[in-house]
Amino acid sequence: MSFFGLFDNEEKKHSRVEVTVSNETLIRVVLIVLITIALVEAFLRVKSALVLLLLSFFLSLVLNGPVTWIANLLPGKIRGSRLIATTVSYIVVIVILGAFIAYIIPPFVHQTERFIAAAPNLVRETQNQNTSLGIFVRNHHLQSQVNNLSSQLSRQLKNIGGVAFTSLIRIVKDVFSLLAVLALTFMMLIEGPRWLNGFRSIFVRPRHVKLVNRVAHEMYRVIRGYVNGQVLLAIIAALLVAPSLFIMGVSYPVALMAIVFISGLIPLVGHTIGAAILTVVALFHSVPAALVVLIWYVLYINIENYVLAPKIQANTTKMSPLLVLIAIVVGINFGGLLGGLIAIPVAAVLRVATAEFLEQRNKLPKNYLDDVNESGS
Repeated sequence: MSFFGLFDNEEKKHSRVEVTVSNETLIRVVLIVLITIALVEAFLRVKSALVLLLLSFFLSLVLNGPVTWIANLLPGKIRGSRLIATTVSYIVVIVILGAFIAYIIPPFVHQTERFIAAAPNLVRETQNQNTSLGIFVRNHHLQSQVNNLSSQLSRQLKNIGGVAFTSLIRIVKDVFSLLAVLALTFMMLIEGPRWLNGFRSIFVRPRHVKLVNRVAHEMYRVIRGYVNGQVLLAIIAALLVAPSLFIMGVSYPVALMAIVFISGLIPLVGHTIGAAILTVVALFHSVPAALVVLIWYVLYINIENYVLAPKIQANTTKMSPLLVLIAIVVGINFGGLLGGLIAIPVAAVLRVATAEFLEQRNKLPKNYLDDVNESGS
């Protein structure tokens, strides 16, 4: 029980208002707080699993179109079989992925061997005052940084066994994660339509089926648009970063373009990883080549983040560039990598739901979403 004192200037008297909080209300508040804490803790514990589920979901959206197309082309009694169509799609993807790995692994191993062999000479050149690299280090007062790098490199070479073991464990975990994503995507492609039909028949009233189908189709369209936009951005990144590789004569430019494309598919940190890989590979060629590739890539990253990505994702999801940029900023700050991954599709889905809600209450014209889509296409 709480008391609040109020002073009335006119009547010059002191009055007291009594507020009573029942035990039932207090218990409810405590339970709500405890449940919220438990949900947050559960979310943090399953965050990695949620990332895998979301990746599988996005991959299933990417492959759903080809799977449906292949299923409709199948002959005879197997026409429309999503199991066979999904299997065919997976075989094609695995063949392409295997060809890429076979193409990229030998150069990677060769460059790694060259780096290990050249590392001691590179350190000696930085410490030699008569070489061009040593003069560059001395003129820019980088001696302390070079010494620290040299000592760290020596420690890493001494602990190469432990580093290799740790890297092996990480690779094994990544392989299991990849297999989990592939398995989840496979099952989503096969059972996804059946699950959707089951949820629709259980939870949707007959008079709302048409409305729910329309909203679900629109939500699927904007999520698919987001995925297609990300693929388009990855292709643009590979094409626009490639000139720096050819101009500077960096080895294996086609393989590095493939790495840029794959990096572009990863939101937030993808291009950072790609820039690091390309810079290290270019460093094997020459220091100026590494600097040019790094500056070129960083310049492209800024152009993509502030010009290309908002515009392309706005067109594919039918959202304004400002809304796309706001969604990215809010998603990154709210949920880091996971938030950035789902920020744009979640914003697009909320936009569809809000527009449909307002349309049903005559706050927006009928078929508003259809008109917006036609005007944007």
